[in-house]
Amino acid sequence: MGYETLIVERRGPVGWLVFDRPDAGNAMDAVMLGELERAWAELAADDAVRVIVNTGAGPAFSTGLDVVQLSRDPAALAEQSRRTKRAELRLTAWHNQVHKPVIAAVNGVCAGGGLHFVADADIVIAASTASFVDPHVSVGQVSAFETIALVRKSPMEPIARMAFTGRHERMSAARAYELGVISEVIDPPEHLRDAAQELGERIARNSPAAMAATKRALWGALETGLTEARRIGASILVEENL
Repeated sequence: MGYETLIVERRGPVGWLVFDRPDAGNAMDAVMLGELERAWAELAADDAVRVIVNTGAGPAFSTGLDVVQLSRDPAALAEQSRRTKRAELRLTAWHNQVHKPVIAAVNGVCAGGGLHFVADADIVIAASTASFVDPHVSVGQVSAFETIALVRKSPMEPIARMAFTGRHERMSAARAYELGVISEVIDPPEHLRDAAQELGERIARNSPAAMAATKRALWGALETGLTEARRIGASILVEENL
């Protein structure tokens, strides 16, 4: 079964999940919200896929929720609201418990809900022309899920600045790299996909079981204190016989 709003494909050991609503800034409409969960599950279940790259078609990476389209679909809006209130989102690999390494390749503007995919990726690289912005407070909404996750991985002050300045200020790819929000800036930007594929293939040379266990340990460390994180890491080593 195909997808209306996503491109899901394989390039050797690297699976690609591409947002494919370029005319709408790759904003998430009701269809994409349903397809994301299915796409992550498909790539997670494919043993030939060892690494997943997430990017966007066209000039934008993701501009968050398509609030205009969702306003016309009360059932989808109600379901998304229910999942948000209960912290049961199913947007990202982390939300869907995907244990394979995930690379976010940010090709353009990443705004609002699009930041979920940056916060929840294992590795983030970006085109030199990419930018990051959180407009929630500018439209009277609370900035919570995305920035909370980013604060666990990045210095708090610049994330707070992004949250409080809203749509009136953007973080450039260069600044995001300086802050450790991303690990590499790709210039020229048209080389982004090739760079993501190359990085994915390099990662894919390693043991899938070891990488899955490492991912569980590292992400578990973000959710616990240092001593407890190390205890959990030790138990994962024993469980996986690594």
